Parts: sequence; C-alpha cells; structure tokens
Amino acid sequence: MLRSVALFLLAAIAEIGGAWLVWQGIREDRGWLWVLGGVLALGAYGFVATLQPDAHFGRVLAAYGGVFVAGSLAWAVVVDGFRPDRWDLLGATLCLAGVAAIMYAPRG
Repeated sequence: MLRSVALFLLAAIAEIGGAWLVWQGIREDRGWLWVLGGVLALGAYGFVATLQPDAHFGRVLAAYGGVFVAGSLAWAVVVDGFRPDRWDLLGATLCLAGVAAIMYAPRG
C-alpha cells in the first residue's frame, strides 16, 4: 500500500506540475520551454501510472482522479498561495475517501 500511495503522489506531482508549466508557458507568457517542460512532465505522469501494483487501468485511473483533486488544491496552496475554504477541504476529503475505497478496500 505504501508503494501505491507513493506512486499516486509522484503521479500527482508530474501531472499537476506539468499542467501548471503549460499554463505558465501559455497563459503567463513564460515561453515555449515552460510548455515543453510541462509536456515532458505530463508524459512522465502517464508512465508513473503504469507502475501501480493494481493491474486494472480503470480502477487506478478512477482512484487517481481523487488524488488529482486533492493534489491540485495542495499545489495551489503551496505554489500559488491559494486559500481553500471549508468546502474545498470537504470535497478533497471526500475524494481521498473515494481513493481509499477504490484502491484499498478488502476484496475477495
């Protein structure tokens, strides 16, 4: 389970960071090198997702959706100075509960 959680965190950094770099390159006029860095990071995200121990693509991607939601808010706090309200925090908590149910619930 620890390996899976670490891979989800790495995937979130790659995907959210990649999207942020593309945003910075285009929306903030930082240039195409930022965009290229973002594209490479997004490709790394796709690779990292394949390393999950669960063999079901749909399950891994569905669970990652919850990690992405919570990770996006965390990224915004750390990188952009965003201040989430209680509804943001509640939503992220619900998403992470969904991740736990999808990925780590006991199955027969």
